[in-house]
Amino acid sequence: MKNKMLNLEKVKVWMQMIPLALMLGAVALSQNQNLPTGEGFEIAVLTEKEVAALPQGPLFWRVETFPSLAAAQAAAGDWGLTAEADGKAWLFTLHTEGEGSASGTLMADIGPMPEVVAPSYLLRVNEAKAVPGGSSSIHYHPGAEALYVLSGEVSFRTDEGMVTLGAEQAMAGHTAGTVMQLANDSSTDLHQLVMFIVDSTQPFSSKADFH
Repeated sequence: MKNKMLNLEKVKVWMQMIPLALMLGAVALSQNQNLPTGEGFEIAVLTEKEVAALPQGPLFWRVETFPSLAAAQAAAGDWGLTAEADGKAWLFTLHTEGEGSASGTLMADIGPMPEVVAPSYLLRVNEAKAVPGGSSSIHYHPGAEALYVLSGEVSFRTDEGMVTLGAEQAMAGHTAGTVMQLANDSSTDLHQLVMFIVDSTQPFSSKADFH
């Protein structure tokens, strides 16, 4: 009887620890994402994967839509990521110059991307939304990004100046460590997709200041 009571006490302690473990896991996940959100500027991770190596040669992000997420997943290769956003199924494929389409509807082919050298890599697609006047924090990434604007207008600021993109426009970003800030300086809401190649051993983004 005494042994049974001791076992019950162990079960009670273990059950009490479960919520704490889940909470700590959620905190760790949030820290790993380390998103550069800001006032009126929301960012969410759509999809990501870690890879040990990248395709050889100049790299591009091919952005396609498919009739369904299952169709996009069936067409994805080793460097493809799939997600649903804006009411569509998407396939984002990191590929070398001249590589053919995966048979979806081509929305953009962005590149060449700045070279990223790392022990291992994180490929990630973020979805960003901003109200007029909204802006991200000033930050940098341990890698390079590419932007595709779904609707609205984004202003991309670095120490080199400002670039503005409108709906259905795309741009390959800057080298690792470039300090940047994204903002919606227009009068309409911004909705964009951002594709990343970053060093998976480093924080995804870090706060910074312009020079």
